[in-house]
Amino acid sequence: MPRPLPETGVAWDALKPRMAEYASGDVRWREGKTAVYVFNAGPEIERVQREAYALFQSENGLGPAAFPSLKRMEEEVVGFGLELLHAPEGASGVITSGGTDSITMAMKAARDYARKGKCVSGPLNIVIPRSAHPAFDKAAALMEIEVRRIALRDYLADAAAMGAAADAATVMIVGSAPNFPYGLIDPIGELSELALTRDLWLHVDACVGGYLAPFVRMNGADIAPFDFALAGVRSISADLHKYGYAAKGASTVFFRAQALQQFMVFDFQDWPGGRMVTPTLAGTRPGGAISAAWAVMNVLGVAGYREKQAQVVAAREKIQAGAEALGFQVLGRPQLGLMAFRHPDADALGLWAKMRERGWFTSLTTEPRSLHLMLSPFHLQVADAYLADLAWALAEVKGAAAPAGVEARYS
Repeated sequence: MPRPLPETGVAWDALKPRMAEYASGDVRWREGKTAVYVFNAGPEIERVQREAYALFQSENGLGPAAFPSLKRMEEEVVGFGLELLHAPEGASGVITSGGTDSITMAMKAARDYARKGKCVSGPLNIVIPRSAHPAFDKAAALMEIEVRRIALRDYLADAAAMGAAADAATVMIVGSAPNFPYGLIDPIGELSELALTRDLWLHVDACVGGYLAPFVRMNGADIAPFDFALAGVRSISADLHKYGYAAKGASTVFFRAQALQQFMVFDFQDWPGGRMVTPTLAGTRPGGAISAAWAVMNVLGVAGYREKQAQVVAAREKIQAGAEALGFQVLGRPQLGLMAFRHPDADALGLWAKMRERGWFTSLTTEPRSLHLMLSPFHLQVADAYLADLAWALAEVKGAAAPAGVEARYS
């Protein structure tokens, strides 16, 4: 609906309270009541995000000659990610605006590699598991690439079935580490073998786990190889603004070799304004997103990330154990910070609605209908409260009396 701009400006001191009023209906993520959209590493990291972003909020990463500071910070952040993901010498990457941007640019690189590097003509396709993120479909729609979604086996990618669906026109196969609906790491090792045997481009969508799984492994978990340690992996997407705890929007896309990344770059010279070269889908690249990522990574370091990610896993383990004690069934064997769980005697949507009454905002998995959590370090502090409310919600949905003492907490 058209809305006239105010004829005269409003003083900031008067406008700021209006913004707070607008936000009054938003979810209370700082209280730990949100398990989607926001990755709450605590007020100290939030302050680093805010202050580091503000220092470079007007700078533009599109112009490295004008802002060599951003170029230097981006190179260091990319270097951190490449090291964490066992990249070989000659590997490269860039910071993007988010996971969808990273996935889109990886697909653009794979498509152009197929067209120009392998001389594949005619219609193209990608082969992905049923659980892969819809960002692949969005990118495919932009590039008119067919998407072949393959049924899962035990909630995981079925490498054999994906191999059967791939053909000479397949520009990419995909595995997730982890997938979003279930929080499970696909058998990337099997997909890597398939990629090597068939000369297929394997992309690992580690938007969720790229900056989480390496530290969970450092803390002693048996995380199977999922990154460049596997020779068949050609590209990886990993979001800084998820478990890297950077400000939005910041992600990374990595390539096994610089020669592969070159297929991603947009380079246009036939223009009166001169040559335009962009490494990502967007032209303007907010300096604040780059600087905040750099600052958070340096503030945390390996020790800080290990501590934060241990809290994430501890929160998931505690909630998982508590949910199972209430009769919930967890889908698969989650190892990171995501989990989906269902109750045989209670509809997930009804449970979600009841939890929403208590201020919890989470997501749902639809196949099968389940509650879904994407946990942050802060959730360890509120795990007991979540489980108490879950017990209450279950009793409400099943029509039983609430457990003793649960209602008293809210009187």
